[in-house]
Amino acid sequence: MERADLYLVRLPLKFGFETSYGRQTHRETLLIRLAGAGLEGWGEAAGVEFPDYTYETAAVSALALERYFLPRVLGRRFTEPKAFVKAYADITGFHFARAGLECAFLDLYCQSRKLPLFRFLGGARTRIPTGISLGIEPRTGQILDRIAAALERGYLRIKVKIKPGRDLAVIAAIRRRFGPILLMADANSAYRLCDASRLKKLDRFQLMMIEQPLAPFDFLGHAQLQKQLSTPICLDEGMVDLDHARAALALRAGRIINVKFGRVGGLLAAKALHDLCRRHRVPAWCGGMLESGIGRAHNLALNTLPHFTLPGDISPSERYWEEDLIEPEVVMERGDLRVREEPGIGHRVVLARVRRHLVAHRAFR
Repeated sequence: MERADLYLVRLPLKFGFETSYGRQTHRETLLIRLAGAGLEGWGEAAGVEFPDYTYETAAVSALALERYFLPRVLGRRFTEPKAFVKAYADITGFHFARAGLECAFLDLYCQSRKLPLFRFLGGARTRIPTGISLGIEPRTGQILDRIAAALERGYLRIKVKIKPGRDLAVIAAIRRRFGPILLMADANSAYRLCDASRLKKLDRFQLMMIEQPLAPFDFLGHAQLQKQLSTPICLDEGMVDLDHARAALALRAGRIINVKFGRVGGLLAAKALHDLCRRHRVPAWCGGMLESGIGRAHNLALNTLPHFTLPGDISPSERYWEEDLIEPEVVMERGDLRVREEPGIGHRVVLARVRRHLVAHRAFR
């Protein structure tokens, strides 16, 4: 590994996106470029700007990479991914930094072998059905209009963010207007177990799932809540590694698992979680972190694995950005995203666009 570059960028969203954590108007994310043997690979540490969803902000990821991770890999030659990951396996935490670094290496590694990343992961599909995640809106009419536009655009599943006071009436209005569409609700830990009676009222709307209603690691609370609900609970924020997933499954804390490669520390860890869900016959699907096209391309490759049978939260580039950082951009056709079969992630990063949104850049040799 001859060189590494860290690019902290701030990307303006096409529209505000609100969850129970707050409202975003832009996305601050960290891009990682690794270079060696005349090739370059890209990854993205798509953490957060403020430590609410996770402690690991983009700035924290950058610091961890500079101080701990990059010194373990720069100046060394790695012939396969397991050896690369092993070089920093004793470092604890920093899952988003770890994921971004691993993704950059896998892109580079697959290019060197003229192998598409999704083929390396064991994927077979080249078209991925996709859903859309819609934020909380101040007026119900606004969310209804966004859903109508999404269905017209071809999205196959609708997810809406909810929180106390913006839940039952909103879901009821959606069902009245759109009938039996594939619909799920994402609470982002906005509720407590004492809200069980309120959450149970969502059962009548026949949702696909309620995602992460309670605190991330409250597996006991989720297990008690799931017993009271006919709607499946989907676990998200607490699924940070295999140990947490095994504990949640043993407690029957939920019936569905959301896999995010950034949250679990990389594509290899995400594949291991996918395989665990398949062995336990637990439905699994891929969530998104408002990634740029770089992280989106990695997520798309992950989605080709066979047990991800539910439409994921990927969406095409034009959903969030006026101009993405990659060419060609990720596009949707009839509700599907097409996976490119070129080596690596199959997309070229446009450095001029990265520089237009640059907050800070550090280079390491």
